[in-house]
Amino acid sequence: MIRVLLADDQAVVRAGLRTILESQPDLQVIGEAADGAETLALAAALEPDVVLMDIRMPVLDGIQATRRLTDSPASPRVLVLTTYGLDEYVYDALRAGAAGFLLKTDPPDRIIDAVRIVDAGDALLGPHTTRRLIERFLASPPPHAPRPAVLDTLTDRELEVMREVARGLTNREIADRLYIGDGTVKTHVARILAKLGLRDRVQVVVYAYEHGITYPGDSDPPPPQ
Repeated sequence: MIRVLLADDQAVVRAGLRTILESQPDLQVIGEAADGAETLALAAALEPDVVLMDIRMPVLDGIQATRRLTDSPASPRVLVLTTYGLDEYVYDALRAGAAGFLLKTDPPDRIIDAVRIVDAGDALLGPHTTRRLIERFLASPPPHAPRPAVLDTLTDRELEVMREVARGLTNREIADRLYIGDGTVKTHVARILAKLGLRDRVQVVVYAYEHGITYPGDSDPPPPQ
């Protein structure tokens, strides 16, 4: 059973999400919070597996609440809820440790699948969603930004895989593109996460854009100046 905590300041939104999720035998809504502070308190008391987190809430917003939740050792997975696909705050939430984001207008099956995906330890990524948002709101690093030394621990193949993850490709798509097996891609992704100290694929995307591994709007990084 996947235990879900709903965090949204609109009661009607929480009621709709509860109805959608509890239509499934493997999903259980264990609590509802109307602001970020209440979300933290309920998360500590109820220990949910997944938190559906609104961004714009009173007392403590969803970004701060996400950051505090994901900083804890046994943190739940956080799915950010937003009204608009290009909400300028969503990128900050992903950087804070969210596993992905959903539109409040997404169809019920999408919301159900998303909860299952993040509970399984994966991240909700797609070339037309998270990548588009990051490209819009992430400024390219300055021309002379220092390259993190830890990047030198990645092999050439791991860097290739990291670029493809940052473009929003699935393991199968990466495997086809690089002519390697799905299992090999999974191994490379696991090694990238371990070497860079990252939580999941969403954080790989953020890291890749922030440190110039790939660039907004480019199919490949620009040549060195």
